[in-house]
Amino acid sequence: MDIQIVFRIAATGILVAVLNQVLIRAGREEQAMMTTLAGLVVVLFWLIQCISDLFSAMETIFNL
Repeated sequence: MDIQIVFRIAATGILVAVLNQVLIRAGREEQAMMTTLAGLVVVLFWLIQCISDLFSAMETIFNL
């Protein structure tokens, strides 16, 4: 696992937070919520892939 994934998640969080605030100020609360949910789904897909890589590495290490 690389530190790059941490920076990618942080950048996504910052971008989603800015978009969320802009959309709320514009009176588009529904789109702000959808943007937040989309950012969360993207980050969860990245984390699922990292966890999958971790489990396959553990299987290789322990010969399971």
